[in-house]
Amino acid sequence: MELVETLRWTASISGMIAALMVALNAGARITGWGFVLFCGSSIVWVAASLLDGNSPLAIQNVVLLGINLLGVYRYLWRKPEEQAAG
Repeated sequence: MELVETLRWTASISGMIAALMVALNAGARITGWGFVLFCGSSIVWVAASLLDGNSPLAIQNVVLLGINLLGVYRYLWRKPEEQAAG
């Protein structure tokens, strides 16, 4: 299997697992780690897309990486008192 194909499968499978973790709504910790996995998936998609010359998919995943980093912040980094206030 070629590198780009391996990266695509890795990104796809990790993205599906991350989506399940977020959709389960099993608590802030699980959801937060789902967003961490989404970040990893986005990074792998960017790498595969750049190697493949697929700029639109790379740009999409750079934006998704930023959105997923917001999810990581909200669910894992933000202190409980900050969560109650906003």
